[in-house]
Amino acid sequence: MTTLIMKFGGTSVGSPAAFRQAADIVSGQARKGKGVVVVVSAMSGVTDSLTHAVLTAAAGDGDRYLDTCIELRRRHVEVVEELIREQQLRAALTTAIDDEIDEFRELCASVRVLGEATSRVMDVAVARGERLSARVLASLLRQEQIRSEAVDAREVIFTDATFQNANPIAEVTRERIGSRLTPLLAADAVPVVTGFIGATADGETTTLGRGGSDYTAAILGDGLDADAVWIFTDVDGVMTADPSTVPGARVIPVISYAEVGELAYFGAKVLHPRTIRPVIEREIPLWVKNTFAPHLPGTRIVRQSENTHGTVKAVTVIKDLSMVTVAGRGMIGVPGIAGRTFDAVAREKTSVLMISQASSEQSICFVIPTQRADAVVRTLEEEMAREIVRRDIDRIWAMNDIVIVTAVGAGMRGTPGISARLFGALGRAEINVIAIAQGSSECSTSLVIDAVDATAAVRCIHKEVIL
Repeated sequence: MTTLIMKFGGTSVGSPAAFRQAADIVSGQARKGKGVVVVVSAMSGVTDSLTHAVLTAAAGDGDRYLDTCIELRRRHVEVVEELIREQQLRAALTTAIDDEIDEFRELCASVRVLGEATSRVMDVAVARGERLSARVLASLLRQEQIRSEAVDAREVIFTDATFQNANPIAEVTRERIGSRLTPLLAADAVPVVTGFIGATADGETTTLGRGGSDYTAAILGDGLDADAVWIFTDVDGVMTADPSTVPGARVIPVISYAEVGELAYFGAKVLHPRTIRPVIEREIPLWVKNTFAPHLPGTRIVRQSENTHGTVKAVTVIKDLSMVTVAGRGMIGVPGIAGRTFDAVAREKTSVLMISQASSEQSICFVIPTQRADAVVRTLEEEMAREIVRRDIDRIWAMNDIVIVTAVGAGMRGTPGISARLFGALGRAEINVIAIAQGSSECSTSLVIDAVDATAAVRCIHKEVIL
């Protein structure tokens, strides 16, 4: 039996009409005799609402979380009343919604008293959105005579205790997936699994990070040796650029794991950055498709796409960044400066998106999120205090209001002239390049530029080199 993992994002279950469309897609595949496992996100906007409600409760606001509870109940009950005709199903589902919202309200009340919202508490709070969506979709499928069961991912996704960004424990997770989901598939039932969440060995709720429902789908695909993973979203596939920035952006029919991994890392929002890891190991085809135009082919993601020599497939941008520079003539030939620099950054729990160093060794620069820049610079100044006093290091500073623009394409590898075309396009647009980095895989070239030039840079590169 062919097994499909089908993941529906927030916009794909964001309204009664969207839930109906998702149910139609699932039931269509189930009626063809395929084994279907569904992964759902929270309704669009719900995770943000839950997060904000808890944070405001921690700040002492006793009204915001109550308003959020009322609005969340309204949105979910509206879906139930419009879609669920069977009285018994409707009553059971409404009761489940009320129970989840009541628990959330009590949690927020406790947070308000304590005046603190820990990472552990945040995971418990935001996981409710997916649980509500899973119950609604499973009930809708049952109404359409498709055997279905809502499955809480805490039963199958076993993680460490890194709250808000947990890491699945592969062997135990695979065992739990097999024991919980395989019998349902054997009984021709459709499990509707909550995306984004998991649990520790002690049963504590964790989350896989924002966008983690994609990751859940890939983990389930791995655990079930699925034939394919379909990621449903509100765009037609992986695009050559953000359509809101580049009106001429188009769908990429086939893209490799390496290419989409670069895109995910460098800001493309179609896939969660860690999604591809489980499917790469099993060589499971991954598709990105449009919930609202399921007849379109979408984008197929494979281990190695067809030979597209010299092709740049996509261009993307990451905003709200700062470039930190450590510079000094006394750094030349001194071992350990780079190691100490990044040890200090790691102590601040800050991710480095890009690194560039001059061959003269007089400076090293790296790009990080702007919100972490001040703390990182302070930590580096403390770490290098002796070198600063000796004038081995002249200055450590952050340049704000920058972006990383990245051109991605496996066809760039070993192809002369690609960089010339990139820089030529930027030069003609009078856009200055501050720093450059290219990985040894030659699958991407990243450029640091001023934030005010971001849109123009993406558009001119897309026009010049996207084939």
